[in-house]
Amino acid sequence: MAIEKYSNKGLGEAKWSFPPVHPEGRKFAVISAAITAVFAFFAWETLAWPMAGVTIWVLAFFRDPKRVTPLDDKYIVAPADGLVNLIMPVVPPLELQGEGGLGDEELIRVSIFMSVFDVHINRTPIEGTVKRQAYISGKFLNADLDKASDENERQHFMVERNDGLKVGFTQIAGLVARRIMSFVKEGDFVAVGQRIGLIRFGSRVDVYLPKGTTPNVVLGQRTIAGETIIAEIGQVKEIEGIGQ
Repeated sequence: MAIEKYSNKGLGEAKWSFPPVHPEGRKFAVISAAITAVFAFFAWETLAWPMAGVTIWVLAFFRDPKRVTPLDDKYIVAPADGLVNLIMPVVPPLELQGEGGLGDEELIRVSIFMSVFDVHINRTPIEGTVKRQAYISGKFLNADLDKASDENERQHFMVERNDGLKVGFTQIAGLVARRIMSFVKEGDFVAVGQRIGLIRFGSRVDVYLPKGTTPNVVLGQRTIAGETIIAEIGQVKEIEGIGQ
């Protein structure tokens, strides 16, 4: 995997480019494009044009843009693109508790809702070793609801740094999403901002912040996976936002 480093020191240049499409999405795009071609061949324009739009949407949904992740151990970065729709103190899921886990005391949970128009590649909020990974089948309720954390299809992760800091996060399927995919497994070492999985087609990611840490984001704020700093470790402060 090629890694490019950018800095605010000195001179440099970063160029925009069309984001690549993740391999998982290419088969869907090929199927959609083939159906479009059949409709076009028979001059069924009322069907061909909508299917062409579907093909473009599929390519956009599975886009995998490059991200520039801040390299500072004190930061926890967003694991998903989307809208911060819930911030609340909760007890971590049972799968992330127990010996060596997050414990059974309340932690601040930041929930990021991904619409079908957001990038759906998820990234790890800190670097470290994947110590926990657990998949649970479940319902497909609206991922915007709080109870989706406990009832929907989901996949839990816990990453632990070399200094013992642990951060848990959960991929949650939504109304349209029907499959959660993982790119890593227990025991893997992941870099901060590294791709760890995706969800098809609309969903949510919950992040459980370490004890004594509060969010650096507010309700209604949009996040960018691997770039937005959602918390600074050990920092406790209240912030406010204004919609404008």
